[in-house]
Amino acid sequence: MIEILTSGVALGVHVPGLLLADRLREQGAEAEVRVLERLLPERVRATTSAMKWAFHRDFRLASAGRRLLTDPSSAVTGRAVDALTDVWRARGVTRFVVLSGFWLPILEKYLAGCEDPPPVDLCHVDSVFSPSFRGLGRSALNPRHIRLADHAGGRVPYSIPVTREPAVPWADRDRRLLVHGGGWGMGTYRGHVPELRDRGWELDVLAYEQADVTADEGIRYFMLDPAWHPWQDNGYPPFGRALPGEPVRYTRGTGHHGSFDLARTATAMVSKPGGGTLLDSLWSATPLVLLDPFGEHEEHNARLWTRLGFAIGLQDWRATGCDPDVLAELHRALLQASARPRDYSRLLAEPDPGERRADAGTGPETKTGPETKTGPGPDREREPGRNTAPDRETEPDRKSAPGRTKEPEVEAS
Repeated sequence: MIEILTSGVALGVHVPGLLLADRLREQGAEAEVRVLERLLPERVRATTSAMKWAFHRDFRLASAGRRLLTDPSSAVTGRAVDALTDVWRARGVTRFVVLSGFWLPILEKYLAGCEDPPPVDLCHVDSVFSPSFRGLGRSALNPRHIRLADHAGGRVPYSIPVTREPAVPWADRDRRLLVHGGGWGMGTYRGHVPELRDRGWELDVLAYEQADVTADEGIRYFMLDPAWHPWQDNGYPPFGRALPGEPVRYTRGTGHHGSFDLARTATAMVSKPGGGTLLDSLWSATPLVLLDPFGEHEEHNARLWTRLGFAIGLQDWRATGCDPDVLAELHRALLQASARPRDYSRLLAEPDPGERRADAGTGPETKTGPETKTGPGPDREREPGRNTAPDRETEPDRKSAPGRTKEPEVEAS
C-alpha cells in the first residue's frame, strides 16, 4: 500500500499525485492519495479558498503572499492526526510518497512510533526545492529524493507519465496556443491574449471565472469548476468549455486531467513555468512560451526548460515574429526527450530494490546526450538514494557507488 501525500494549495502538486496513483493502479499496485487540507478545520480551508480568488485577480498580491507562506500543518489538531495514523497502521502502508513538504511534521511523528518504519520518497515536481520543502533541514526520515526535474544537474531524471499515448504529430496539431495560469489561474497570461490574437493565433484560454470569458470567435474558453477543491474528492478537477452567458458543463478526466487533452493538440502552451506545466509539456511534447514565474522555484524551472531546448521566453519568441517554426524545433527536442526519463511509477511498482541492492539501476548504463558540467567539480551522477535530506535546495554532489548504474535521464546539451 503506497500512500501519496499531496496538498490542495497547488494543483501542480496534487494532480501529479493523482497521476502517480493511476499509473500505479494500472500496474496492479495499491495506492491512495491523501490531501493535507482534509485534516484542517473548515475555517482554515475557507481562508485558503479566499486566497485563491485574491491571487487569481492580483498577481502582485500573489507574489507578495508567497513570501508570507506558513505551514498549514500547524493548524491540524492532534485528534485529526491520531485518526489518520490509525488508518495508516490499519492499512499497512509500505511506502510514503510526499509531494508537499507540509506533510513532514505529521509524517515524522508517525514514523517515530513505528518499530519498522516504511520508507519515504520526497517527490519534487519543481526543479529545486519548492517552498513547502525549504524548511526541511536535517530530517529524521532518511528519505529518498525523486526529482521530476533537476535544475542543478540540467536534467529530467524521473517522470510520471500523464498518458501512455504517443504525442500528437506536429502536422496534425491545431494552430492554436493554450494560454493559462496554472491551477489557480495566476500570472500575467490574460494580459497577453490581445497581442497573441493580433498576431493571428487562435487560442484556448483557461478561465478561472465567468468574468474572464469574452465573445471572440478565435478564442475557446475552458474552466475548472471554481466551486471544486482538491480536498473534496480524489477525482481530477471538473473541467469544461465556457461560453459567454451559459453554464459550464463540467466533466471529470479519466486517467489524466482534462486540460491535458488541449495541451496535446496545441502548438505551444503560453504559461508561467509551474512544475505541473513542465510535466504536461514533456508528455504532450508541446513547447512552453514562458511568462513571468511565480517564485524562485519557477524561475529555475524556466531556466531548465530553456536549457534543455523545450521552451522560449515570450520576449524572445516575440523577437522572431512569433514564428511557428521556432516552436516546431522545441517540439522535436521534447519528442526525443519524452521517452528517456525513468518512469517513477514503474520504480515504485517493482519489488523493493533495497532488498536486492540499495539504489540499484535496472539495466546497463544509458547515455542520453553529451555529458555536461553544471559548475565546478565532477559531473553529477546523483541517483535519488535514501540519504539524509539536505539543508539547501540541491543535494550535494556525490559519485555513484561501485556497481551502480546510471538511470536514463534527459540532460542539457
